[in-house]
Amino acid sequence: MNAKLTKSRQRAICSELGRVRLQLLYKASVHGFTGAAFHQQCDHRSPTVSVGYNNSGFVFGGYTKQPFNQSGGFVNDDKAFLFTFTGEQLLKYPVTGPGNAVKMIGNSGPYFGEALVLVHGSKPVAYSSPGNYYNFTAAEMHGNDLNLTECEVYQVEESSELERPWRTIVWESDCCKSSPSPRLCRKRAGLIESIKSYKPTVSSVTQARVLLIGPVGAGKSSFFNSVNSVFRGHVTSQAISGSSSTSLTTQFRSYSVKAGREGKPLPIILCDTMGLEESKGAGLDIDDLNSILKGHLPDCYQFNPSAPLHPEAHGYHKSPRLKDKIHCVVYVIDSCKISIMPTGLEEKLDAIRRKVNLMGIPQLVLLTKVDEACPLVKEDVRNIYKSGYIKEMMQEVSSRLGVPLSCIIPVKNYSEELEVDTDCDILLLSAIIQMLRFVDNYFDELSDRMSNMQTKEACPASRPMTAGTDPNLLTWMMSDGASGRTGPQ
Repeated sequence: MNAKLTKSRQRAICSELGRVRLQLLYKASVHGFTGAAFHQQCDHRSPTVSVGYNNSGFVFGGYTKQPFNQSGGFVNDDKAFLFTFTGEQLLKYPVTGPGNAVKMIGNSGPYFGEALVLVHGSKPVAYSSPGNYYNFTAAEMHGNDLNLTECEVYQVEESSELERPWRTIVWESDCCKSSPSPRLCRKRAGLIESIKSYKPTVSSVTQARVLLIGPVGAGKSSFFNSVNSVFRGHVTSQAISGSSSTSLTTQFRSYSVKAGREGKPLPIILCDTMGLEESKGAGLDIDDLNSILKGHLPDCYQFNPSAPLHPEAHGYHKSPRLKDKIHCVVYVIDSCKISIMPTGLEEKLDAIRRKVNLMGIPQLVLLTKVDEACPLVKEDVRNIYKSGYIKEMMQEVSSRLGVPLSCIIPVKNYSEELEVDTDCDILLLSAIIQMLRFVDNYFDELSDRMSNMQTKEACPASRPMTAGTDPNLLTWMMSDGASGRTGPQ
């Protein structure tokens, strides 16, 4: 159901009630202009805001903290009030007789004292009698037009919305957001151009390789499909994705995103893996992960949890170069399942994180399905950094996985849509930009280590290379010399 009450008028009502939001329960044009339909949708729900609309353009109604029922009697509510709007300005009429604030009548809709009734007598009309426990003038309240074109009842819910975003992100202007084509939006176009023009800081590497790791069903394949959708301009489904108790991804895949249907490959490859599972011998094998990180695993390799990749296997890369290795690891976590993550799965993630740390590969966390986890974000994805609930989830992920909050990025994948959305695109593109920045950090670290080794070799008193130094590093850097940086700023 789509709410008829505008966002600005919802905010005006909510400002009278505290940090709350309105959730639509009953819509007469959908459920019926009858007392029975109203009570079926609204009984025992509270607090509520009831709103009537007439042909004269008036929007009016009432608030009560008491749950509706069909007892036939009055209930006490010292917080009840009636209201109307003059333009976007709310005019409020507090209850004058709290003991008779709301009447519970079965064959009518919301019944405020004896002053205002919506869907009166199970008909699309209102009843008005100013002075009966509420003081107002009929002309000001509803313009003396008692014929209803619509009636809505909203439940008042506590909101996790913060006063201001806790993380900065630049959205499109409202005029751009209303554009019929997301392709015309400047912010989105700027992010796309930044990604297309990115060049790794090592000359022999033309595409950054980012590995996606996560539990079954977390949204790894869906993330690639969503990013691919952004550049195609419509929702695509190249990688197999969906819901299952076991991993739908059974092969190691290296997906190169193209800039449009016939465009050139982008300078980033998203590597998809088999999903992690709690039990041993199921899901992605840690030994296979080691081969992936070092660049040994061929594309389309068929995972076998009971038998990790053997060096003699067909397609095994025995001497991978820097361009074949993983340059950034991204953990994909379902925000709806953070609090119920099994201990065994958490231990697997911890073991992987430690292995990746030892290899010096930067790590990020993608928090998916944020719209399913938070109604505020489902209502508007721009609320993602105004949601206290999302921030709490990110803090929990930070604590449980041992990664800084700055390394956690919430996104919304495309799952039920057919067309792309500008705000979702901006979140997805921003995540890719952050990955490329981390890839730059990886190459910078290699370059620094190379410089340090060269300095030691030039100094007669220098100590020999330690066991902790990667013996392949010198070979990589000598053959893959550094180039000037071009990348996301």
